[in-house]
Amino acid sequence: MTAQNSATAPERIAVATPPDPPAVGGTLQAVLGVTAFSLTFPATAWGLEGFGPWSLVAVRSVLAALIAGACLLVTRVRPPDRGHWAGLAVVAAGVVAGFPLLTTLALRTSTTAHAAVVVGLLPLTTALFAALRTGHRPSRTFWTAALAGAAAVVAFTVQQSGGALTTGDLYLFAALLVCAAGYTEGGRLARVMPGWQVIGWALVLCLPLSVPAAALALSYEPVRLTAHSVTGLLWVAAGSQFLGLVVWYRGMAAIGVPKASQLQLAQPLLTLVWSVLLLGEHLTAAAPLTAGAVLVCIAVTQRARG
Repeated sequence: MTAQNSATAPERIAVATPPDPPAVGGTLQAVLGVTAFSLTFPATAWGLEGFGPWSLVAVRSVLAALIAGACLLVTRVRPPDRGHWAGLAVVAAGVVAGFPLLTTLALRTSTTAHAAVVVGLLPLTTALFAALRTGHRPSRTFWTAALAGAAAVVAFTVQQSGGALTTGDLYLFAALLVCAAGYTEGGRLARVMPGWQVIGWALVLCLPLSVPAAALALSYEPVRLTAHSVTGLLWVAAGSQFLGLVVWYRGMAAIGVPKASQLQLAQPLLTLVWSVLLLGEHLTAAAPLTAGAVLVCIAVTQRARG
């Protein structure tokens, strides 16, 4: 090429590619979901001050279903296709019924810090379920960062609880499995229908069981209405059970189940912060160190390509 041709040739200028708007919005929604979930254990502890475990779980499901049903009715959403009901049943069994019940039973004997171990392991378990369910294989870097983040969270939460195992551990590990299955199936369904409809229909699907369960539990377990117990019940019903899951499933649909699940590594640390502010628990000096390690792991998993 001559000097003249070289001078007239268009220059190649490197332009930074802006972040994909759907990915940014999906990450933000997933973060909002994690924030809502981080309040679940402290709110449940408040609720248990005035309700029995079975009453708390059943009533929260009924209240959340009424909110979801009203939204579905007002917006005139048509029922899902027949092929989606099996997936919705998995979401209902894992997220609407299984996880709330098992963790509430565990919190009768476990502290919120100890129960946060479950949440620390949930992202890794969800990624495993997603890999088995969808056939997606994240990169080695992704898995290394995910395992490192999970290990950091588990070590921190176990240290916070004094390293002692509680009688609620079986409940916690069972909750981990059923919730990961529900998250994975919900994230898959959220690709073909709006996320709020996924959890909305799952909640409505549970109504034939949750209504009689609530009536039966309330007749056997004593109820003591206090500011804490009512606030806790309302939050786990509206915030954790419906609104949090709405933005969470939308986020998973936008950025993928494995990457969204890793954002949940921050949830135990947020839960411990709420536990200090709302329940009067105390944190050790390891908290900021663990928070920094977890944030690094989250950054790596978000950049790793599967």
